[in-house]
Amino acid sequence: MKYRSHLYAVSGYHNCLPFFFSFNFLLLSPLFRYNFPIMELDILAFGAHPDDIELACAGTIVKAVKAGKKVGLVDLTEGQLGTRGNASIRLKEAEDAAKIMGVEFRESLGMMDGYFKDDDHNRLKIIESLREYRPRIVLCNPPYERHPDHERASKLVTDACFYAGLKNIESKWKGKRQEPFRPASIFFYLQHFNLEPSFLVDITEEMEQKMEAIQAFRSQFYNPDSKEPQTVLSTPQFLTHIRERCSNYGYLIGAKYAEGFMTQKKVFGVNSIFDIRT
Repeated sequence: MKYRSHLYAVSGYHNCLPFFFSFNFLLLSPLFRYNFPIMELDILAFGAHPDDIELACAGTIVKAVKAGKKVGLVDLTEGQLGTRGNASIRLKEAEDAAKIMGVEFRESLGMMDGYFKDDDHNRLKIIESLREYRPRIVLCNPPYERHPDHERASKLVTDACFYAGLKNIESKWKGKRQEPFRPASIFFYLQHFNLEPSFLVDITEEMEQKMEAIQAFRSQFYNPDSKEPQTVLSTPQFLTHIRERCSNYGYLIGAKYAEGFMTQKKVFGVNSIFDIRT
């Protein structure tokens, strides 16, 4: 995936409430855009690697798109160190997954998988994206994780969300100085560790589309015809685990399937107590 390369398009979410709750959404028709800045997104989702977003929060993203919200995706790396496949294969797979989810665009920041640092250079790349797309909500890797890249990505994105609001930090996009901007909310999607979610999103209607987006990464997951080395992700049990985890989350809120998120803040405001689902 080329640096700053836009891949695809459609539309996408909102309504953040505390603890366990659901969202109500309306459908919007697709809109194709290529290499065109999209301002004021509803959601900008970051992932350390291609497929992080799909595995953890594709259902929520699909639900947002169906609601008529604008959603963009940013991969920090191209997954160059993955045991299976390669960067060019994962580029095509990421594009296919983006099409399935119907997002406005997907881009890579071109960081090196496994070796990217929590430094000013990489932080500025994220600040540029935040100021260009001005998302109301940012989704990103959780701060506590099995994979070191996930923890590092979480801190990079979280810090960038704060620093993007400081006017004395200068950034440019296509030669033009950017204005400061800070997202209203940062939510951490849940990955390997069994962390306690702050809230759950009902994705019963979106579960099959989530699984389709995950399986767009054909090189990474179960394929009986593959000759590549087997990994934890490539076993048939792994996809079963993803579905069962969403089922367990759904059970907690009386839904068939749900996805979990953590928050920095412990207290939220709601418009009505009737919006809360326990």
